[in-house]
Amino acid sequence: MPKKEVKRESWGSSMGFMLAAIGSAVGLGNMWGFPYKLGMNGGFAFLILYLLLAVFAGYVLIMTELSLGRKTHSSIILAYREVSKKYTIVGWFGALAPFFILGFYSYLGGYCLKYTIANLGDLFGASWGVNGVSGPEYFAKLSADQTQSAIYTTIFLVLTIIVVARGLSEGIEKFNKVAMPALFVMLLVIIIRSVTLPGASAGLSFLFKPNFEVFKGTGWITVLAAAGGQVFFSLSLGMGILVTYGSYMKKDQNIEKSSLVIPFADTVIALMAGLAIMPAVFASGQSPQGGAGLLYMTLQTVFNGMGKLGPIFGVLFYGLVVIAAITSSMSVLEAIIGSFIDYGLKKGYGNQRKKLAWGFGLVCLCMGLLVAYDGLGKYLPPMFGKFSWLDGFDLLAEGVLMPIGAFITTIIFGWIHPDMLPEEVHIGSEFKSEKFYRFCLKWVAPVFTFFILIGQLNTFFGLKLF
Repeated sequence: MPKKEVKRESWGSSMGFMLAAIGSAVGLGNMWGFPYKLGMNGGFAFLILYLLLAVFAGYVLIMTELSLGRKTHSSIILAYREVSKKYTIVGWFGALAPFFILGFYSYLGGYCLKYTIANLGDLFGASWGVNGVSGPEYFAKLSADQTQSAIYTTIFLVLTIIVVARGLSEGIEKFNKVAMPALFVMLLVIIIRSVTLPGASAGLSFLFKPNFEVFKGTGWITVLAAAGGQVFFSLSLGMGILVTYGSYMKKDQNIEKSSLVIPFADTVIALMAGLAIMPAVFASGQSPQGGAGLLYMTLQTVFNGMGKLGPIFGVLFYGLVVIAAITSSMSVLEAIIGSFIDYGLKKGYGNQRKKLAWGFGLVCLCMGLLVAYDGLGKYLPPMFGKFSWLDGFDLLAEGVLMPIGAFITTIIFGWIHPDMLPEEVHIGSEFKSEKFYRFCLKWVAPVFTFFILIGQLNTFFGLKLF
């Protein structure tokens, strides 16, 4: 009996694709990563390097990944295999990175869900609210509560699986059409309150006043690595997402336009997150160098100091972070299962989306539970003898797999096959930026990605190279 042929999924509309791609880019990378890395790396100096990287490396790599996906009609592993079997390993780099990302992303997303509920509790005077406990103390208690951390990690990931299992148009696309406008409006409300707090001007100066002290000596490489890692993480580069999303694009959709809009929208949201957070941090006398705890410890302290308005803005802020986190986690899970869906379709097994979403989703949940039960390095043996499980997964994804994959990609399509992808971009667009694209992909992006890789390894392992 012949196996039933099932048509491959595609985006329902150009707007649906655009919102899904922006939703992928806009997540904890913007709301959590950008503000704290900006705070740890000199503010404006970090911002300048971030913008340069977004233009000269982010833009061309987004275009490269989208066009590779659409040209091959395949997700990350099979896409590189279509170019040449010897490049399959690069596809595996892009497929493995999302596993490690979702392992710690679900844990962080779960915390945002918990903070939303806790601030809601304060709004109603419930016992399960924050109840005036200081930000650092509340965070310490939560991270030490392995069971509660595991529960919220599970809830967050199950929500992600449910949306992805519904399909491309009915799940991912439909969710983003509602979530992205809602996120934008909620973020505006938070910004208005943040910049009108007494003392908020110091936060604005920190963001936009030129200060290049951190560039002294070889410090610029450390800042470059931080900015580069943020660009990769925030723009979903080197993790298979954009290749997978590109593979669902129709031929009349404009890749050049999409490659401009995605980083522009992502950068705007990142700056808005900075405007929402930094003025409030300075106004409350907190340190902008709060590190990874800025989103949880520092901001909760800010909300605690707002009186009766605090819980309202706490619910709004952490609620929008949950929305942003889910729009990104959906794309990460889609990148994981995409190649396996394609493999099943090629073999005539049909679209096994639901089984794959739940199967791989539960594997990622096991990784997320390891992070939750580790309690930020307190309870489980360290990875590689020195890292918490969260930092270890982050190292493998953001520090190694993503920049290596991106660097090799620039060599493949900038040097070995320079004419392969521009042909695809010309379908559906005039490709006015072709000369800029070719120059950056061949000469600029490889240099940037190489330094990002070295800088990331130097930071993670304390190699003291710079």
